[in-house]
Amino acid sequence: MLDDLSFKPHGKHLIAGEWIAGETTFQNEPASGPANEFSVGTPDLVNRACEAAEEAFWSYGYSSRADRAKFLRAIADEIEARADLITEIGSRESGLPEARLQGERGRTVGQLRLFADHIEQGDYLDRRHDGALPDREPLPRPDLRMMQRPIGPVAVFGASNFPLAFSTAGGDTAAALAAGCPVVVKGHSAHPGTGEIISEAIHAAIKSCDIHPGVFSNIQGGKRDVGQAVVQHPLIKAVGFTGSLGGGRALFDLCAQRPEPIPFFGELGSVNPMFLLPEAMSARGAAIGTGWSGSLTMGAGQFCTNPGIAVVIDGPDADAFVAAAKEGLAGTGEQTMLTDGIAKAYRDGRDRVAGSTGVREVLTSTCDMRTATPYLYETNGATWLANEDLGEEVFGPLGLVVRVKDAEEMATVARSLVGQLTCTLQMDAGDAEMARRLLPILERKAGRVLANGFPTGVEVADSMVHGGPYPASTNFGATSVGTLSIRRFLRPVCYQNIPGDVLPPDLA
Repeated sequence: MLDDLSFKPHGKHLIAGEWIAGETTFQNEPASGPANEFSVGTPDLVNRACEAAEEAFWSYGYSSRADRAKFLRAIADEIEARADLITEIGSRESGLPEARLQGERGRTVGQLRLFADHIEQGDYLDRRHDGALPDREPLPRPDLRMMQRPIGPVAVFGASNFPLAFSTAGGDTAAALAAGCPVVVKGHSAHPGTGEIISEAIHAAIKSCDIHPGVFSNIQGGKRDVGQAVVQHPLIKAVGFTGSLGGGRALFDLCAQRPEPIPFFGELGSVNPMFLLPEAMSARGAAIGTGWSGSLTMGAGQFCTNPGIAVVIDGPDADAFVAAAKEGLAGTGEQTMLTDGIAKAYRDGRDRVAGSTGVREVLTSTCDMRTATPYLYETNGATWLANEDLGEEVFGPLGLVVRVKDAEEMATVARSLVGQLTCTLQMDAGDAEMARRLLPILERKAGRVLANGFPTGVEVADSMVHGGPYPASTNFGATSVGTLSIRRFLRPVCYQNIPGDVLPPDLA
């Protein structure tokens, strides 16, 4: 444990092992405590970081799995050595409670160690071998070996709502480093101090493992020209992003417009609808409503898997569900949101829903400045189907109940959905036939389908999928959570008749 328990950021960028101050600065906007000055990123710094990342790739991209696993574990150890400082600055900047930051730190180091174990096993390489058939008629077959190889430097944009698990050393960075790809991070201006101390941890791990310093750079702040410079730099081969639909779509388009288009792995927006089936509603509708209210308000609703929509067949069971949800939400007080901008966007989303024709107010409250309070609305299936705006994400503790006439209209609502991160079935044994009817629809709409739970917990595991059809993400074949996320930064290479003593060690 480090001795000084009062972290004072120095406000510099980390570019290939050097702490560099900028000519201009910006201030963070902490939820509590004094603001700090941070250097503003520039396209020139982006270029320096990308060139260093390319240079590092020639050693790091061809390093052994054991060496990369050691590096990932060293980063985890260095983060834990700064545990109290990370919690302190993270809580000041984001307003998140200490317990949430501690849990997120545990998730961050846990996925680093999981990825280290995973690459040591080697299964992710998907190695294949078709032996030579020299006597085959009419033509012989050559010796063919295939393996996944790292693609090169990767750019990562820090997320506003997860200053640790989806930011500087979060899932995208961990996956890219595990694959063998150097990383250039564009830090989020909402938590630059947190990004700085995590960068210090990575920097320490680089030195202890004797790795090329260009393997990681962190660029703070900067305007749109910095983000544009990152995604359009010719040495960047892929981008990882977690954020808004508008910002993500703009970066996605820039990646596609490059002379060499590159993949943009963006996790954007989702309303994560729940479908409440009749038997479950009859048996425990009120309990589901109470559970939903807790999930809606967890972390001030600032989770990409926040279940903002509940679809239920109209009737007394729906009434009981709504009454329980209202009671649970009414007992939730003000919560601090991550940034002033997120708080304003939440209020704008509330006004959009509240002002929609055919939407009825169930629970209203008052929130201003950087605080959030819950809201609950309801509408019917016909209104939902006629108004696409109701399917847009409201990032915060706001719920919308969609009352449908029957099972047929529930299925029609399901088919109307755009891509989602998650869809949920609340069901009992007697609902199995209806669930079997809905499941083929929902699996086309979401990357994760769950039963009898709430989607706000995303397990870091081999089987997890955190992604989905657009607009939930920009690549429906990828996940940003779990070991499969490493595959985003790899590409298959076939080696034909390459002698064994020339092949990469993982294939020889």
